[in-house]
Amino acid sequence: MSRQTEGFAKFALGVLVGAGLGVLFAPKSGAETREDLKASMEDLANKVKNIDPEEVKVAMEEKIAEIKAELKSLDKEKVLAIAKEKGNQIKKKCDELVQYAKDKGTPVVEKTAKDMKSKAAEVVRGVLEKLEEE
Repeated sequence: MSRQTEGFAKFALGVLVGAGLGVLFAPKSGAETREDLKASMEDLANKVKNIDPEEVKVAMEEKIAEIKAELKSLDKEKVLAIAKEKGNQIKKKCDELVQYAKDKGTPVVEKTAKDMKSKAAEVVRGVLEKLEEE
């Protein structure tokens, strides 16, 4: 059995199961439900006759490619957003360290804290630039 035939068999089985469940839970009388079911089955049979397997295959491949592209960009966007947030957190902590050094009045510690802040900002910018390039 080919993959297309297997796929169609699964599709048809799903339709039949759905129709069966519809009959069980339908609020209509038995005769009305059978008529609806008969009409649905005829509609399904007509639709199945008009299915072009190659067209379905191409359409599904296109949709899969679109989904993959969206997932790839979503991953990049998430990573970039996380990196920016972490960069802001690092900047805030460096600012707090510099302010603490100023408050304590120790010029050597203040200069070291400022140097560390500058270096941290440089590293964060580099990471963000790399992520934005990819």
